[in-house]
Amino acid sequence: MRKLLIYTAMIAFAACSKDNGPAADDHFMNYEIPEVPVTQDYVVGAFYYDIPNFNANVKEVPVAGKYNMVNGVIPPAVITKHLEYAQKAGLDYFLFSFRSANRDNNGWKRDSAMLKSYLDNAGGSPVNFALTYNLNTGSYGINATTPLEKDAVKLEQFFMDFERVAYLLNNPRYMQVDGKKLLYITNAHNLFSNDNKAIYTTLRQRMKTLGFDLYLVGMQDRWTPPARYFFRYKECVDAVYHQNMRPDGFDRFYLLPQFIDQNWKYSKKYYADNWNVDYVANVFPAYSWLINTPTSLNPNVDRKDGGALYRQMCNVAKMNASEKTRLILIDSFNKWDEDLQIEPAASYGELYLDITRKQFSK
Repeated sequence: MRKLLIYTAMIAFAACSKDNGPAADDHFMNYEIPEVPVTQDYVVGAFYYDIPNFNANVKEVPVAGKYNMVNGVIPPAVITKHLEYAQKAGLDYFLFSFRSANRDNNGWKRDSAMLKSYLDNAGGSPVNFALTYNLNTGSYGINATTPLEKDAVKLEQFFMDFERVAYLLNNPRYMQVDGKKLLYITNAHNLFSNDNKAIYTTLRQRMKTLGFDLYLVGMQDRWTPPARYFFRYKECVDAVYHQNMRPDGFDRFYLLPQFIDQNWKYSKKYYADNWNVDYVANVFPAYSWLINTPTSLNPNVDRKDGGALYRQMCNVAKMNASEKTRLILIDSFNKWDEDLQIEPAASYGELYLDITRKQFSK
C-alpha cells in the first residue's frame, strides 16, 4: 500500500511538472505593437518645464550642461541649444505652462520670464509654441462643494487669466488648429463648477471678442475611465489628453504599451461617440520615482533598452492619434527630475530626438 502511494505521488508530481498549462506569454494583452508607417507628418508638441534648481538626485547629465532658470529666465545658450535639439527631433512646438496672474502672481512672473526667454532667442527656429493653463485648485480655493462660480471675483479672475495672454496668442509663432488658437488646460478635470458648459461658453465668447477662436484641449488624470468626468468635458473642450501614463504599480508595469493602447483606444472612441470630442495621445520616454522619492518601491521605466519601449509608445500614439488634427504630445522635453526628458544626455546622446523624428515625421 505504501509503495502504491509513493508511485501515485511520483506520477502526480511528474504530471504537475509538465509545461502543459497557460504561461505569461499566453496572456491576451501580450500582443505585438506594430510599426505604424508615417504617411503624413504628425503635429508634435513637447512639454517644456521650469527648472528652478537642477535636482541633485538626477544621475543623467545633460549634454548642454546642468542648468537652472533663475527667476524663470532660461539662459540664452541653453534655450538656443534646446531649440536646435527640438528641430532635430522634428518638434513643431514647445508647450509652456502659465499660472494665474491674480491667484499666483509669483508663478505667473516665472512663467512669463520663460516665455520671454524663448521668444527673445527663437530667431529663425521653426519650433513654435503653445500654452497650457495650469489650473491650481488650491490657488483658487475651489472644490466639489465650493464651485468656481460661487465667488464672482474668482470667476472673473479665471477669465482674466486667459485674456491676459491674448498678446501671446497674437504672436505669429503661436500654434493653431484649423485656424483656431491651440490652448491646453492642465488639470481640467478639477475645474469644479456646477455648470462647466457655461464657463467654457463664456470663456470662448470673451476670447472671441478679442479676436481669437480657441481649440481647447483639456487634461484628464492618468488611468481614469473616460466617462468619469463627462461633466467637465462634454460641450466644453474640443479634445482631451491623459496625463502621462507612468506606472504607479506593477499591475500596469508589465505590458505597459499594451495597457496604454487599450486605455487610449477605448477613451478615444468613447469621447468621439458620446461627446464629439477628439483625442490627443501623450507619450513619455522613461520615468523614475527614485529621483524625488529615493525609497520608492514603485516600478521605474528605465532607459536600458536602447529606446525600444519609447518606440513602442510612439507607435501606440500613432495608432490612437486623431485622424483630423494628428496632434501628439510628448511629456517631456526637459523634465529631468522625473527622468521624463528627451533632451540629450551624456549616457544616451541624441537617441530620443532621433526616435521622435523617425516615428512622427515622414
